[in-house]
Amino acid sequence: MLNTPLISTAKKKEKTILVGLITLNQNVEKTREYLDELEFLAKTAGAETIKKFTQRLNYADQKTFVGKGKLEEIQTWILDNPVDSIIFDDDLSPSQVRNLENAFKETKVLDRSLLILNIFSQRAKTDQAKRQVELAQYQYLFPRLTRMWSHLSRQKGGIGMRGPGEKELETDKRIVQDRIAFLKKKLEGIDKQSMVRRKERSRLVRVALVGYTNVGKSTLMNTLAKVDVFAENKLFATIDSTVRKLTIGNIPFLLTDTVGFIRKLPTTLIESFKSTLDEIREADILVHVVDIAHKAFEEQIEVVIKTLAEIGAGDKPMVLVFNKLDSYQPESEEGLDDHLATEEDLEKNLERLKNSYLNDNTANVVFISAEKKINIEELRNVLLKLVTEKHFDIYPNWDPTQNPMYDWQGVQQ
Repeated sequence: MLNTPLISTAKKKEKTILVGLITLNQNVEKTREYLDELEFLAKTAGAETIKKFTQRLNYADQKTFVGKGKLEEIQTWILDNPVDSIIFDDDLSPSQVRNLENAFKETKVLDRSLLILNIFSQRAKTDQAKRQVELAQYQYLFPRLTRMWSHLSRQKGGIGMRGPGEKELETDKRIVQDRIAFLKKKLEGIDKQSMVRRKERSRLVRVALVGYTNVGKSTLMNTLAKVDVFAENKLFATIDSTVRKLTIGNIPFLLTDTVGFIRKLPTTLIESFKSTLDEIREADILVHVVDIAHKAFEEQIEVVIKTLAEIGAGDKPMVLVFNKLDSYQPESEEGLDDHLATEEDLEKNLERLKNSYLNDNTANVVFISAEKKINIEELRNVLLKLVTEKHFDIYPNWDPTQNPMYDWQGVQQ
């Protein structure tokens, strides 16, 4: 893992400012919404947002992302309001990173992808996840070798490996390339072990929880499996897959909690998390969890559907689960998240949602609250129907009137 975090995890929060563009493809409302999400990401990483800057441009400036006037405005503001980092809401090119670092001197420059990678590095718990994140970091940062790489000199075998007359940047590149090759080799071995474990579980129907980050997948996992999976109101609270064996009716199956998706998810993460995403690709049924209380839930659905298609899992049987029914308040003028619905509200909202266009999106739609355990029985019934169908595919001679007997040895839970 990279030794120096890009955002400090110390008790004293780093102060950061956010920068976004209003473009031909992104209006004011979208830009504000994206910056709100970026602020949540920064908070998750341990930073405090003290200012947001936006600018209207048809396209991002090729040299400094923002225009010359806006750049000077940010520089002037920083002189009176010292900050630790500046986070841009889109990916920065290597040349933009260099130019911005020259403009802001000692203030760290990050973009959205680098921030997400940093959060993943903080959240990784297993050896596999740690190596996956480290690989993604190196692959993303390799073309951006600038002063942000000064910490490499403190790593074992760092700058001391430089030969006579060899430039520091060239040495850094060689170190990074060697590390990338090493991590890929290690992950290939881990992938083979993961593949063996999945084959051992192939006798069972596999159900995977998917969805945007922070929609309540881990909470739903806890509710369905009656286990204690880490869940927190932060983005990417869970990045390690968790597999549990459940039984509904008399049919056993495996339920997997997977990493959440997000807008502008770094492609290096998707590539590095191949083994984790294989849990989704090889699942028999997907449970797509949606935060119905989020004002942009429809766009979040689109992001997840698009990502599933990109990883080759877009054609699987799916249950669309609209979660957080207890926080859904469609008639609130102050916003969806400002009030909690009463029991009467819940009944009205549930009836309203069942009769809405949302119920026509797919063959299997359920409205629940995983935290309050509302309407969970209906979800269990839908899962039972789908799992039963898949179970018959695996065991065509299975007698549903009998309790199946299985040898569970070797099944990873």
